[in-house]
Amino acid sequence: MTAPRVLVFDSGVGGLSVAACIHQQLPGVKLVYLADNAGFPYGAQPEAVVIERSQTLIRLALSEFPCDVIVVACNTASTVVLPHLRTMTPIPVIGVVPAVKPAAAVSENRRIGLLATPATVRRPYLADLIDEFASDCTVERLGHPDLVQWIENLVSGSPVPEQALSVALQPFRDVGVDTVVLGCTHYPLIKDLLQSQLPTVKHWVDSGEAIARRAAWLFEQQGLEGKSLMALNSDGDVVDAALFSGDIPRGIGEFLDGLSLATNDIRGNWSSSVVGAIASGSA
Repeated sequence: MTAPRVLVFDSGVGGLSVAACIHQQLPGVKLVYLADNAGFPYGAQPEAVVIERSQTLIRLALSEFPCDVIVVACNTASTVVLPHLRTMTPIPVIGVVPAVKPAAAVSENRRIGLLATPATVRRPYLADLIDEFASDCTVERLGHPDLVQWIENLVSGSPVPEQALSVALQPFRDVGVDTVVLGCTHYPLIKDLLQSQLPTVKHWVDSGEAIARRAAWLFEQQGLEGKSLMALNSDGDVVDAALFSGDIPRGIGEFLDGLSLATNDIRGNWSSSVVGAIASGSA
């Protein structure tokens, strides 16, 4: 029996935090990782460009790697591309939004820090989430312009500048937040570092585990038994392929291994003809 397979899509390496959660909860599931790093960062792109690049690359990936579930592991893409993907394919699509609702459920002092990208902080949907689920909380929003790039650089061995990070996080200390929402899929990749910078924070909330649970539910709706989802694959790597629209990030193989996402198929400048056709959207 062929193992169920999930396509995880992001503009960079942040979606690997989601892929790792899926693997931890559903070790019987195979993964394909697709990163549009030639178009990174999506927050700086017009919405039409994000939609076009996402649809084109995901369609091409599915033609080579048929999948049972698609995960758009990018907040920016999730806000604009999901309806278009759901029109394009009958495969179930899961998006990601900042975990404001679960953060409000656990915060004890009703002071929440939301760490996101500048693009996410500006979007009206975030204000709507806060109004709906955390209206009784003080929500300190931080949209740091460099943090995502620091994490992209971490893959190739460049450490996150801890002093600059500490300065960036000071508003959370000033407010006295007891809960932090990691509102970008990149951020769980440095959760240990963030915890060391903010030792008084009691609760750290991200969307990875919720996405994995949603994927499990969708598999069950497709008639796949829980046992098959939980049985560890013995027929090769966890990740069938890691596809990058730009250059292969230096050190990505070791980084994948460190997340228990080993693969023998890493491709850079993947589908260059397609990327070239939409190159007007490249960063």
